[in-house]
Amino acid sequence: MDNAQTAGPVRIGLIVGSTRPGRRGAAVAGWAGEVAAGHEAVRAGTAVVEVLDLAEQALPLLDEPVPAMFGDYRNPHTRRWSAAVAACDAFVFVTPEYNHSVPAALKNAIDYLHPEWNGKPAGVLSYGVQGGTRAGEHLRQILAEVRAVVVPTAAALTVFTDFDFSGADPGDPTAPGRIAPAAERAEALSAMLTEIVTRARAPRSDDDLVTAGGSPERMG
Repeated sequence: MDNAQTAGPVRIGLIVGSTRPGRRGAAVAGWAGEVAAGHEAVRAGTAVVEVLDLAEQALPLLDEPVPAMFGDYRNPHTRRWSAAVAACDAFVFVTPEYNHSVPAALKNAIDYLHPEWNGKPAGVLSYGVQGGTRAGEHLRQILAEVRAVVVPTAAALTVFTDFDFSGADPGDPTAPGRIAPAAERAEALSAMLTEIVTRARAPRSDDDLVTAGGSPERMG
């Protein structure tokens, strides 16, 4: 078991989980990047944040013949995605809520890989009509299956309170609005980042790779 601490700055992958045209995810990720830029670890150079946008990854529906837990990737798009995720020490997942769960693109991207997620801390930043909290809860279960270590603090943005739609056509469901989160949202995200950096710096233990919800069902 690798019990070494992360060497150098903690590389945090900010994963944009929606690929829908007109999505608000890019704006939410942009806000998260601004909050992260003001975090003490980032200002001190002990952590860096890199955006991993699933819309740019353009992953097809899972098309690998070998289960991800073996790490035997056959397709160039999988190898590119593997390299991007493997380069990160931790993650913040930005997810909307689609029908009580996460977007299919995000679930698909997680399913593509397995060892690249193992033992790495992760935080959940959700958004939606009700803050995307149900998607966040589901995402925690998914991440447990790939043995990521989800930190306790989550952040959630509510469309009707954390976005400004002044000047937008009230009858236009595609109006993106302007992101304007309440101050406590930034506080929650900053607390999450602190937990992520602290966890990434801590020595790994056997418990990191045997998280709640893990099972041998990944062979399918």
